Amino acid sequence: MNATIMSLTARQLLGRRRTVLLVLVALLPVLIAVTYRLGNDTTTPAEFTAKVLLDGLIVTVLLPLTALVIGTSVLGAEFEDGTAVYLLAKPIARWRIVASKLAVATGVTAAIVLLATVVSSLIALDGGNGQALVPAFSVAVVAGSLVYCTVFVLLSIVTSRAFVTGLVYVFVWEGLVTGLFSGTRVLSVHAYTVGLGGALADVSTKVLDPDLGGASSVALMVVVGVAAFVYAARRLGSWEMGESG
Repeated sequence: MNATIMSLTARQLLGRRRTVLLVLVALLPVLIAVTYRLGNDTTTPAEFTAKVLLDGLIVTVLLPLTALVIGTSVLGAEFEDGTAVYLLAKPIARWRIVASKLAVATGVTAAIVLLATVVSSLIALDGGNGQALVPAFSVAVVAGSLVYCTVFVLLSIVTSRAFVTGLVYVFVWEGLVTGLFSGTRVLSVHAYTVGLGGALADVSTKVLDPDLGGASSVALMVVVGVAAFVYAARRLGSWEMGESG
């Protein structure tokens, strides 16, 4: 990785209004958790935390949306404004550029989602059963952030419509297709993340029943993440001005 690229990318990313908006969106699970604690819901705290907050909101919506916005912008913005040519003209290995951009994207994404995960879960559980969900899904969302960001950084290299393509993947493929055809879940980062979180938490199937086991989730995360990174580095190595699109 390259410290200079990482520093410049972090400053550019944190200075954008979209990042501030994502932090505000991350407060939504916290508000929902507070509302749950104030109400008299018949759902147990563990079930509500696992099914509604973690699986239903954070891993399904907040994590992929945050990764999409950040992952497609760390390199995609430079392609759009034409400044990528100055970066690519430097004698830096392409894989180092991808790794540097990916490290920043993953770090920012994980920080935002991790904050929402920990705070909202602790509020909803309120010291009751299911405390293992907090560290388990903390690990899971960090791993999910890395895989999602790798895929979306790759999209920003191969197409100028990375954001739209990413939305289709998140809300059509993961949100619709995988719900209709169980076999497609092997290509769902959402399923990997929930599978890893569920395996680490080791809670009953009544609380959370992931589609994939822990070992399968980890293996698929590694395969997809490595494949996306390698292909991103290769495509960036052969990239020329005007190609992205």
